[in-house]
Amino acid sequence: MRVLVTGATGYIGGRLVGRLLAKGHSVRVVVRDPSRVAGRAWPGVEILAGDLSDPGILAGVMEGIEVAYYLVHSMAEGHAFRERDRSMAEEFGAAAARAGVRRIIYLGGLGDPEKVHSKHLVSRHEVGGRLAASGVPVIEFRAAVIVGSGSASFEMIRYLVERLPVMVVPRWVDTRCQPIGMRSVLDYLVEALRHPDAEGVFEIGGKDVLTYRDMMLEYARIRGLRRYIFSLPVPKPQLSSRWVDLVTPIPYRIAHPLVESLQTEVVVRDDRALRTFAVEPTGYAEAVRRALLRVATDGVETTWASSAASLLRDPGELGQLDLSEGLLLLRHLRLVEASPDRVFEVICALGGEDGWPAGNFLWQWRGMLDRLFGGTGMRRGRRHPRELRIGEPLDFWRVEALEPNHLLRLRSEMKLPGAAWLQFEVSPEGSRCRLEQTAFFEPHGVRGYLYWWISLPFHRWLFPALIRAIEERAEALGR
Repeated sequence: MRVLVTGATGYIGGRLVGRLLAKGHSVRVVVRDPSRVAGRAWPGVEILAGDLSDPGILAGVMEGIEVAYYLVHSMAEGHAFRERDRSMAEEFGAAAARAGVRRIIYLGGLGDPEKVHSKHLVSRHEVGGRLAASGVPVIEFRAAVIVGSGSASFEMIRYLVERLPVMVVPRWVDTRCQPIGMRSVLDYLVEALRHPDAEGVFEIGGKDVLTYRDMMLEYARIRGLRRYIFSLPVPKPQLSSRWVDLVTPIPYRIAHPLVESLQTEVVVRDDRALRTFAVEPTGYAEAVRRALLRVATDGVETTWASSAASLLRDPGELGQLDLSEGLLLLRHLRLVEASPDRVFEVICALGGEDGWPAGNFLWQWRGMLDRLFGGTGMRRGRRHPRELRIGEPLDFWRVEALEPNHLLRLRSEMKLPGAAWLQFEVSPEGSRCRLEQTAFFEPHGVRGYLYWWISLPFHRWLFPALIRAIEERAEALGR
């Protein structure tokens, strides 16, 4: 089939595309910035540039499409996300109807509509309703917590349990939930293409119905950890969300709607999905083991931070690198006794769990300072300890340009009075290679210049130390 996948830079969409290709489908994706998917192994995928909030692009996006996957949301984009999501869903459904799309497949949130009070879950249900109102048949899968390596819900549980031997938590910890493994969700999304007559809401969940307390304790048991959980009445979800923001990599603007939804029981009430689709969901323990295996073997395909929705600012506001008058920079050069591929291997392993090879305490301190001012901080980490793709996060950076064994450019996503980049360029020079490291800063007004000059003493120590550390590691690796 000719299939459209929206949200291809996101957690679910980024994994779905490869599975659709493996089934022989012809896939088109629409993304705000095509460079974000440039590093994916998606042979034959048609990539269109566009923002789904712009109705003007939808006619071209839908042309020739038989089935469209709707996998986008605006949860991280502020208080008006419900209005934005409703509007986008209406425009998308109308464009699909005009183009003759046969079916829309949508992944929403589980929960009894009569009892749901979370803005996040209400919005998910509203989007499904707006898509169905277009007249195009819709398969709406509703899922609770998705257990998979890199998912926001799983990472929240993982970091809380790994870091806190004793937890004092709100009473929502005893709310019932029916978590579902990531692999099962993808199986449902792909299997839906084989059922042209299926339509309506399908509630999907794993084999187990658990409380969130049960989920954390089961995770601890699988990891061989002893954990104690005590619940107390916490009046507002904002307090819990701030705690999640502090302890886990999940920022407040994503944690808050997630925590708010944890107060609602999300259990499958209708087993129609099991009777309709040939999918056998796993239990919670098996899903956790699979997720942990992915993490341990560096097999994480996408993370919650892969999506443009994890940005704190619209990437369009940051612009691209422009070597023009007014751009401040610090450039350092080294001739390294190693091959370009060895040097580039070291560069691509910077950050994440292993930290930075020079001044790691300063990087961590700067990340903590950024979090205090509402920025991303360092705790997004990275998807893989050695491999990078264009568009994915690396601590408080995002990969903007990547040319294997030659160039890596990182764009800062910290709260700054300007725009900043860190670039590494490698080129052969006789039996050695030339490594050029450049820090660029584009100041915005007087505050930007003040920030640059105040930071300069630290940068004059940090960046030379960084390039020396890269040189030493590359030469050691070469030996």
